[in-house]
Amino acid sequence: MTRRECLILAAAAAQAQQKSPAWRQWSGPNRNFEVPDSPPLKPQWPAAGPRVIWKRPLGEGYSSPSIDNGVLYTMYGTPGAQTTIAANAATGKTLWEQTAHHSFRSEAPDMGHGPYATPLVAADRIFTAGVTGRVECRARKNGALLWKQDLWYEHKGNRLPYGYASSPIAFRDTIIMPCGGRGTALIAFRQSDGAVARAANDYPNVYSSPILISLGGLEQLVALMDGYLIGVNPHNGDLQWRMPFKASYSIAVAAPVWMPGNRLFISSEYDAGTKVVSLERKGAGTEAKEVWSSNRLRLHHGNAICIDGTIYFSSGGKGSVALMSAVDAASGKIHWQDRTVSKATFVWADKKLITLHQDGTLMLAQPGPEGLKILAKAELLTSNAWTPPVLVGTRLYLRDRKSLIAVELG
Repeated sequence: MTRRECLILAAAAAQAQQKSPAWRQWSGPNRNFEVPDSPPLKPQWPAAGPRVIWKRPLGEGYSSPSIDNGVLYTMYGTPGAQTTIAANAATGKTLWEQTAHHSFRSEAPDMGHGPYATPLVAADRIFTAGVTGRVECRARKNGALLWKQDLWYEHKGNRLPYGYASSPIAFRDTIIMPCGGRGTALIAFRQSDGAVARAANDYPNVYSSPILISLGGLEQLVALMDGYLIGVNPHNGDLQWRMPFKASYSIAVAAPVWMPGNRLFISSEYDAGTKVVSLERKGAGTEAKEVWSSNRLRLHHGNAICIDGTIYFSSGGKGSVALMSAVDAASGKIHWQDRTVSKATFVWADKKLITLHQDGTLMLAQPGPEGLKILAKAELLTSNAWTPPVLVGTRLYLRDRKSLIAVELG
C-alpha cells in the first residue's frame, strides 16, 4: 500500500470517528449496547489481535467508560475511596481526577469493592453514582463538584451488600436514580442544582439500571426493583404497571431489554430465571402480560442483546459453567447453547457481535439461530473482565478489574 493510500484510509477512519455517535451513558447511545450506523469493522485480525492504541493501569472497579468529544470518563476504587477520572480518549492520559472518601467494604471482597456504575455525560456536566449511593454532579472541564446527594444516608435507600451499582439516566432536565426507600423507589434530581424534582413508590432497589422506552408514544421508565419489574411515568413518577420478578438475596443485576413487538426481557441467576413481558397501551394506561418464562435460563450479570428476534446472552455462571445462549424472543425456545464461550458481555455493531469473555479474551462473531460464527479472537486482558465493551466509531475501549485498553477495529 502506498503512503498516499495509507493517508486516505487514515483520514477516512478519522472522519468516521468524528461522525460516530458518542457513548455518553451506560450501555451506549440508545441504552441497549447497540451502535447505530456503525462504520465498517475489520472482519479479521492479525494473530496478535487488533491494533492496541494504548493501555494503562487503573484502580479497582467495573465502571464502564463514557466517551464524548474526545474525553473518556470512568470511575475506579482504592482502599477507602473512589475516584472519578477524565482521560484523553486518544492517548489514555489523565486530564483530571477527583476523589471521594468512604468506608464501604463489599461482602465479596475477593471480587473487589467497586465502583460499578457508569458516568452519565449531559451538556457540560457528568453524573456519577458511587458504591455507597453517593450521587455526584461534576463539571466536565475540571471535575469540580457542583452538587451531591446521598441515596442511602439522606433518602433512606436500601443498602446493598456488594454496593450501589445502578447507572444514572437522563430525562429532560433531570437524572433519575433507583433508590429503594419508602416513597423513594425512584428519585429524579434536577440536573442544575440536585434538588429533588420527584420521588415515588416503595420498592427496594437491586443492582440493575433503568431504561427509557416509548410505548406507542407513551414515555415510560422501566426499572427492575426487588420483587417487581415496574414501569413508571418519568414526568411524575406514577406507577403504570408492574410484573412480579424476585431474585434471591436481591441479586438481580442485568437491565431490562426493550425488544421489537413492545416486549421486555429480564433475567437473573438467583432463582428468578428469565421472563419476557409484553406491554399494550390502553389509552393513557398500560397493560403488562407475561409472554413466557424459564427457570433454566439465568443471566448472572452482564448484558443481553436482541438481534432479529433472537436474544443472545450468557446463561449461568453461579456455581456452574456459563453457556452462550441464543433464545427465540417470541417463544423462549433455545436455539443453541455454546459452552466454549465463557461468561461474556457484548456490543452489536456493523452486524457483528463484539464479545468480551470474563477471562479477557476479545472475540468478533456473527450470531444467528443456527449457531455462532467466530470471525476473530485475541487475548487482550485478564480476569475479571466483567465490564461491557464500549465502541465509539471504530475505537473499542475495554476494561478488566485493574486496567483499561483502547484498540482499533477499523
